[in-house]
Formats: sequence, C-alpha cells, structure tokens
Amino acid sequence: MSVRLNLPREAGSVPAVRRLLRAALSILRVDRESGDDLEIALTEACANVVKHADGVEKFEVHLDVDDRRCAIEVRDDGPGFDPAAAEDGKPGDEHENGRGLYLIRALSENVRLQSVPRHGSLIHFEKSFA
Repeated sequence: MSVRLNLPREAGSVPAVRRLLRAALSILRVDRESGDDLEIALTEACANVVKHADGVEKFEVHLDVDDRRCAIEVRDDGPGFDPAAAEDGKPGDEHENGRGLYLIRALSENVRLQSVPRHGSLIHFEKSFA
C-alpha cells in the first residue's frame, strides 16, 4: 500500500495521519510493537512540521507499507533547519527540543534528514517487521 497525503499544517492532521497508518498496519497484521513504534515516530515527525515549519500551509506525508516493512517520508516547504545540529543525539533532560528526532532514530531504521534553508525539509525513516 502506498499513500501520499497533502495535509494542512495544523495539529488535527497529526492524529488523522496516525489513524491511517494504524489502519494500514492492522490490515497487514503487523505486530503491535512495530506498529506502536511507527505511530510514535510518525507523530513526532508530523508534530515537528506543525511546530517548526513557519510560513507554510500544508505538508506531505508518504506512507509505503507492505508485510515486510514500512517507509515513511514527511516533507514540508518551510524555513528548514540545520541537519548537522539535529545529529547531536539525545537531548538533555532540561530541553524539550530535539526529543522528536531522538525518538524517531530510536524507534526506526534508515533515518535520513534533508533540509535546504527557505526551501523545506524532509525526514525519511523505515521499520522492518519480524
């Protein structure tokens, strides 16, 4: 199953896309732990767009799911960010910023970040199923 969504950049888009992912994983009988990991990672990626992609009205989510793996891309046309700064690893307990990317890396595989100032960002991540 492959789905490409153009979503409004608003908080209500996050649970909507999470429900779609959950339905696809359920149809394919993906194990609950893998499904939970992907839901959290997808939530964090979309929440980052809602919080940080100032000046854009929409963002795109691409879900590619089969019985062996799931690949997800979240793309926006916002101001971008410094991918090198996002590679720092686990955020300190006193900081909220950076936890989303840390969780995405911890819960998924093949994580790629791309960003071009004033031209947007892309985060790609995957999960293989047992």
